[in-house]
Formats: sequence, C-alpha cells, structure tokens
Amino acid sequence: MELSKRLTAVASLVTAGYRVADIGTDHGYVPIYLTEQGMIPGAVAMDVNPGPLERAAENIRAHGLETQIQTRLSDGFAALKPGEADTAVIAGMGGALTVRILSEGAEVVRSLKECVLQPQSEIEKVRSFLLEKGFLFIREDMVEEDGKYYPMMKVQPPSCDRRKDGTETEDAGKTWSTEELRYGRLLLEQGHPVLRQYLLRELRIKEQILRGIEGQETERAALRRKELEEELDSIKKGMNYDALQRNHTGH
Repeated sequence: MELSKRLTAVASLVTAGYRVADIGTDHGYVPIYLTEQGMIPGAVAMDVNPGPLERAAENIRAHGLETQIQTRLSDGFAALKPGEADTAVIAGMGGALTVRILSEGAEVVRSLKECVLQPQSEIEKVRSFLLEKGFLFIREDMVEEDGKYYPMMKVQPPSCDRRKDGTETEDAGKTWSTEELRYGRLLLEQGHPVLRQYLLRELRIKEQILRGIEGQETERAALRRKELEEELDSIKKGMNYDALQRNHTGH
C-alpha cells in the first residue's frame, strides 16, 4: 500500500513490533501499511463513524489482513481495554479533539508504551497539555505536502512503570518557551529543514500583511500591527533558536 507523505511520516514514528490502536482510522491505511511492511504484529482500527469503519474493513479484507487487523466502532479509546495495544496513533484530527480523546481515555493511555500524534490544528495547545500531564517527548517530525505543513510527535505516556532503563524524563520540571510550544522543542533543537521552510514562509506572509496595513491609522490596524509584530518576533526567535540557546546557557 502506498501512503501519502503525511501518513508515511506518521507510520514511521511507530516502534517496530508494537501492537497498534489507530484511533479515527478512516480508511485503515496506516494499520494496513504497517502490517504489510511486517513492522507490527497486528492492530485495532477504530472509528466513531460507521461509514469510515466499513471502508476500513473493506480495505483490510481487500489486503487479506482480517486476522491481523480488527475493526471496532469506538469514540476515542472507549472500545479498547488496557493492555490491548502498545501504540496509539491519533492522526488528522483537530488539536482540541486530540486532547479530549487523550483525557477521556486516560486509563488506557497510561497502559500504552507510546502515542503517535499528528494534530491538524492547535498544536501549541496539544504540546502544553502533554507537558502538563507528564508525557515525555521522544521524537518530533514535520513534513510538507501539497503546500500544507504537518508537525507530528511520538510521546511516552505518564505511567509508574516506565523508564526502567534509567532515562528519566528530560521534560520533567522544565517549562517550554512560547517558541518551543509553538514550533516544537525537538524540531527547533534539530534545526529541522521543513520547520525552517515553514518559518521562512510565515515570515514572508506576515511581513507582506504588515506592509499592506502601513499608513492605516485605525484602532483595528494598530491592534493588527501589534499582533503581527509579536508573531514576527516569535518567528525570528524560532529561526535563531540555536544562537538564543547558546547565549542562554553561556556556551
């Protein structure tokens, strides 16, 4: 099975050998791809809507994977029991919905080894929620496809038996800056090329809008100008992240 660039990147964050629960599976493409590649032993494809779930079931049958991939009608984690999966994939949903699914399914989430998340909006809100709840950020990635930018992350849920290898959470007790929450600390630390491309595009767009309201003396224009200047400042901080970090640590 061929996946889109976005879904290929999402699938590549799943740890090989883990059982997957694909929440909001839609067509079932991610579990089908991972199973066909021999990367996972099996999966549960779940969706809140019967239509997409039936499409997923048809695709699973067409690929001859009925014995390895189950389908379940489920609102978030509702139809999954603790211990049935190692990885949860939640991709292509809004940020607020992603947070709701993780909150409502907290008991099952704690039993997982990892969550692979690709929120379509409010990513800052998702990162803030994850940090507040004690999730550990393992990896972040970002791809561009058809002019849209998709950040995604692999996180480890908070649970009492994790990190037996002694690698205690780096994020514990640390506060992320506005830029780290907005653009992703791990993406900034990597100097991720797609993030850089995104920041350059945002810089151009905001500067263009700012030029467009030059000379306008209304209160609304003044407020918009202040907003844009703050956004531009944040973008520039993101672009100069390495230099800012070196200055901050005195290196």
